[in-house]
Amino acid sequence: MTEFVHRFVPGSSSGGRTLLLLHGTGGDENDLIPLGKAIDPNAGLLSLRGQVLENGAPRFFRRLAEGVFDEEDVVRRSHELAGFLESAVQKYGISGPDLIAVGYSNGANIAAAMILLGVAPFSRAILLRAMVPLTNSDPVEPKARRILMLEGEADPIAQPAQAKVLATRLQATGARVDLLFQKSGHELTGEDVATSRQWLVK
Repeated sequence: MTEFVHRFVPGSSSGGRTLLLLHGTGGDENDLIPLGKAIDPNAGLLSLRGQVLENGAPRFFRRLAEGVFDEEDVVRRSHELAGFLESAVQKYGISGPDLIAVGYSNGANIAAAMILLGVAPFSRAILLRAMVPLTNSDPVEPKARRILMLEGEADPIAQPAQAKVLATRLQATGARVDLLFQKSGHELTGEDVATSRQWLVK
């Protein structure tokens, strides 16, 4: 099994939700801890560091150029991450249905890839500034899952047209997808936090 450098912060109450935090390019296992606490102060936090280095910047999979992904690597890394999470939920006593992915940019892309490949162990996902990680993937057995996609109206990287394509493909896996566009670019805003918090309690 592939190990990931990670941090686990227990929740304030046993049996509550745990947020799986997946950073963007250049982040690490500490990067999204404040975001996770802002979204749900009571949740446990499992925050990972991507294993791929791009000019010293951690990522969850390789890319060939800006916006061009090494899709063979995307598939391999998705399965490695799924294997690690299988052991992590046992180690930390996390209930599968209470594991919720929160990914930003590259982290959102690896979470989306796991869903498209049918290897995602989480029941819900908040994808912040996600792109289409795989041009083709085999159909998977439909699984009920809730996904919130928060995209930037003026995002030059994760452009709105790509977000719409990804939302359609995620819906084809049986997921219920809420796609919302924020008045922002690729950066995160307070509106992302507020919207995520409201969505979690629905």
